[in-house]
Amino acid sequence: MLLRGRARRGPETPRAGTGDDPLEAAAEPDEADPLDAAQERRVRAVLALGGVPQADLPDGVQQVRLRLLERAASGREAPRDVSAWAAVVASNLAMDWHRAKRRQERLGERLAALRQHEHPSGEDTSVLSVAVAQGLDELPDAQRQVVVLRFYADLPVRSIAEQLGVPEGTVKSRLHTAVRALRTRLHEDEVV
Repeated sequence: MLLRGRARRGPETPRAGTGDDPLEAAAEPDEADPLDAAQERRVRAVLALGGVPQADLPDGVQQVRLRLLERAASGREAPRDVSAWAAVVASNLAMDWHRAKRRQERLGERLAALRQHEHPSGEDTSVLSVAVAQGLDELPDAQRQVVVLRFYADLPVRSIAEQLGVPEGTVKSRLHTAVRALRTRLHEDEVV
């Protein structure tokens, strides 16, 4: 459609889509979309066939768009076949989704095993949960953040350090201080 429009205009007339008119740029955000409708359908199909739930498909499509835009912003050459590239990225995202799901399931299994080991009689753990939550609330933000990332998100120290942009030693120090403070609090409250 854009090509037909250019053929009808004379050389002195500004062309649509050149970015000369700021109102035009605001009115046509779809032109900046790196995926066309057919590519988006293909990405959705790959994600769905990869086992990603229907509710997570829009997020997956957005991730593919984001990766394509990041690629362009970094100055790398655009893929020769955007549709094929997007399908591969979608397939990788589906695998990542399954890995994260398995990681969550393993974490749940480990927590259940810990509860069984600590409370074999089926003793109520809600008191402990409440005490830990209160203890976390009292920690400084930096310490609470590393405790949550390490023990709840199950991230290794190296990943936490990379994500936060701090040395591994800083993460270890914060974890040590936070765990010691939580342990002290739980003993003072006679929870453990």
